[in-house]
Amino acid sequence: MYNWAIAFIVMSLAAAVFALGGFGAPYDQLGALLCPLFLALSVVAAVMGKRTRHRQ
Repeated sequence: MYNWAIAFIVMSLAAAVFALGGFGAPYDQLGALLCPLFLALSVVAAVMGKRTRHRQ
């Protein structure tokens, strides 16, 4: 699950770059929407990874 958390962090950073970087008008709203979503998913994946590793 930590692999998923790292992947979601990278996607969140990419979405933030598109949202705040001013690369294109269509992408700024999409990036602003996806950045918090991927951050939340990375937190969930990290917590679930910690829970599953602790049980083993």
